[in-house]
Order: sequence, then C-alpha cells, then structure tokens
Amino acid sequence: MSTTMTDPRFIGLLEAARALQPRTVALRRQIHKHPEQGLNLPNTQASVLHALEGLPVQVIPGKSTSSVVAVLAGDNPGPTVLLRGDMDALPLQEATGLPYASEVDGSMHACGHDTHVAMLASTVRLLADRRAALNGKVVFMFQPGEEGHHGARYMIEEGLLDAAGRPVEKAFALHITSTLRSGVVTCRPGPIMASADTFHVHIKGRGGHGAMPHDALDPVPAAAAMVGALQTMIGRRVSVHAPAVVTVAHIKAGTTTNIIPETAILEGTIRTLSEATRSLVHKEIKQVCKHTAAAHGCHAEVSIVPGYPVTVNDDQVGQHVVELAASAMGARWSEPMADPLMGAEDFSYVLQKVPGALAFLGACPRGVELAEAAPNHSNRVLFDEAAMEHGVATYAAFALDALR
Repeated sequence: MSTTMTDPRFIGLLEAARALQPRTVALRRQIHKHPEQGLNLPNTQASVLHALEGLPVQVIPGKSTSSVVAVLAGDNPGPTVLLRGDMDALPLQEATGLPYASEVDGSMHACGHDTHVAMLASTVRLLADRRAALNGKVVFMFQPGEEGHHGARYMIEEGLLDAAGRPVEKAFALHITSTLRSGVVTCRPGPIMASADTFHVHIKGRGGHGAMPHDALDPVPAAAAMVGALQTMIGRRVSVHAPAVVTVAHIKAGTTTNIIPETAILEGTIRTLSEATRSLVHKEIKQVCKHTAAAHGCHAEVSIVPGYPVTVNDDQVGQHVVELAASAMGARWSEPMADPLMGAEDFSYVLQKVPGALAFLGACPRGVELAEAAPNHSNRVLFDEAAMEHGVATYAAFALDALR
C-alpha cells in the first residue's frame, strides 16, 4: 500500500531533518577535512562515536575493522530494519578549493561518503526522538572499506545482521551523486549497480631483436589483438538485454625500442548486471585470450579476481522507495531511475541476504548544470550540502515505514 502525503508518520519529518542540518553539516565537514581510506578509519570512527554520545542506542564497535553498529529500539516490539552509511575516502589529491578541503595529502572524500556518515548520524538522532512510532528496532551500519575493500562483508561476518537480537528483515542505503538535481531521490527495482571483477592476462612469447621479429615470438601483437577480440566478444557473445563492459585499462610490455620482449601484461575491469552474464564473460575472456595468444605462437595465463556482486534491489522495496520519498518530501523530489549504473557497491552483500534497496540522492551544486558537474570520484567534485536534509528525511521515512 502506498503512503500518502497525509501519512501522520511523516508529518514534520523534513522540518526535523532541517533542524538537524547544522549538526549534519558540521560532522560532514569535520570528516571531509580528515579523510581515511580502507578498513581502518580510527578518526572517522571516533567522530561517529562522539556523534552518538548521549543517544539511547546500543553501540557496537567493529573488531576486525573500524566499523560502528548502533541499535535503536522502538517503544514497541517488531521487526528489524537496517540503514547504512559508508565512511571511507579515495586516494585523490583534492582540488576543490573548499575552506574545509582535505588536510591529508593524497586522500579525499570524492565519493561523498562523508555526507553518508553525517546523514546517518543525524537520522539516529531524529529517530531517537520518534521511538514511539517505531514498532521494532533500527540497526545503523557505519561501514568502512566500501571502495574495494569489502567492508560490508566483514561487518556481516561479525554479526551485523543479528546485532539487534532479531535478524534484519529490510535494508536501505543512500548514495549521494553530484550529477542529479539536488534533493531528488531516485531508485529502481532489480539491478541498480553492476558487479566488478578484475582480470589479469600474462602473455609469454620469446624475446629477440626488434629488427628480426621472425626469430622471436612477439607477445605485443598478441596483446594488441586481444584488446580488439575482447570487444568483439562482448558484442557477439553477450546479450544486449544483459549488458557487460570489459575495459582493458593497463598494458605493459618491453623496456626499449629495439628489443622484442618476452612477456606482455593486460589488465582491466569486468562489469555485468546479472550473475549469468558475469559467469559467461569470465569464461569467454579466458577463451579469447588463450586462443588469441596461441594464434600468435604465444601462451596466455588468465586470472580473474572476483569483486563486488551485482547490487540487486528487491522489486517491491525498490519501487516503494520512490513512493516513500514522494510521501516524505513531495513528488518533485522523487524520480524513478530508468537505467542501472555500471559502477559497483558492496551494499550488494547485504542485499544478497536481506530484501532492501540502494537509492541515489542528487546533490548537484547550485548554479551548475548537471552535464557540467564534476562527477563522483573526481578530485574536483562538489556536493550541495542542502541535499542532506532530504537524505536524513528519506532514511527516517524508510525506517518509520518499515516499522509502522
């Protein structure tokens, strides 16, 4: 059943989020100035713990990582819902010119995880004031290591999904983006982000003099042929209805201009939107590379390192998030998401075990055209902090709806 704008659970919700905005902004800027990468984020963890002080929550610091789990109990018994905010930064040198720019060389919150932490912390505070409307418990997941370090998987292994004493039954995460109108929440049922695997190809030939290639087995032409063959494979072996991306991002061979090297290396990324396509592409990459190498008299060793799975929203929850955002903030702040993104997310590990959804929150800077906004992962990316009010309201609306 769809919620409506007269739903009493959402009356004053956006106003409450707006009242918390000074706290939200202050925490975001503090974390932005002191970014940390990977699974060990002691300063960020300390900031989260400080933000939770005095609130009626059970706090569980991580054992193997700098994670924080906070459990808020409603006034009445019921199911458990999970809300996630990731915490880690990226290896970039910030070039935004912001007065609160990163003070750590080579590290920057270029994907907006600082905003996620701040929004989730304010959501804890907002929902703590509305415990009478919560029939159940809320698990707040402050997660390190999203940027390729499998932080969600570590938290699940440590008991995240049972932290409230009753298994999580529904889960939700927001991800900010600079290339969507500020304040808009968008979501879709089904696949919303891709799997992300890496492949490594080691091509072995026989070295020799650059002037006499007939006396050698040159791995460079074999490597060059593989690049084209892999793209042909995508176009001819993968269905257009279950797309995949294979990008060769690194080629290495040789030491100088007149020596044919003995070896060459290809490396790249694989993105798919279904596990069936993922398995097919893995198989085809190995076949294409080995056979192409053999056609050039060379030998290829291919390894594929699995990364994050496909992020798949529950069909009902993914659709319902769009309705919830409209109910909490107004229809103009909610949009169905037409197409999935080929980026990857380790919230996928949570959604493999619990029905739920990942949604995007627009935060394009004011006065900037969407097409001109520096994207996430750019060292010049900017986010409109006003959008965080809508993020807090959306997080809270999800929990209030799930625990109605």
